[in-house]
Amino acid sequence: MNGSAGLVAKLWNYCNVLRDDGLSYGDYVEQLTYLLFLKMADERTRAPYNRPAIVPSGLDWPSLIERDGDALEVQYRHVLTELGRRSGMLGVIFLKAQSHIQDLLAALAEFSEVAASLSTLGGSDAGSG
Repeated sequence: MNGSAGLVAKLWNYCNVLRDDGLSYGDYVEQLTYLLFLKMADERTRAPYNRPAIVPSGLDWPSLIERDGDALEVQYRHVLTELGRRSGMLGVIFLKAQSHIQDLLAALAEFSEVAASLSTLGGSDAGSG
């Protein structure tokens, strides 16, 4: 499979994981959007992009991946709530956001594979934008 087709397949497989966790189509698209946003915002702060962070420290992707178990679930809910209280586009994106993922640790582990594919796929246009 080429890069983009492989990524699409991984995203759909991730959606299957979320669906198997009891999420409706709308819920897993919503959760995927939040996680993708946080991951891609983090990617943009790293080389070769080195852009300023748009997500505050402590509410960002690293604040999720450094935790597990109950602490991860509490942090994810905290991130969604606090980002929804922010002004500007960040607040709009996360307005009234809630976690619907039952097994967040398993979902993040699966999502990490998808995110790694995004990073690899995005590497070819690192100098643009």
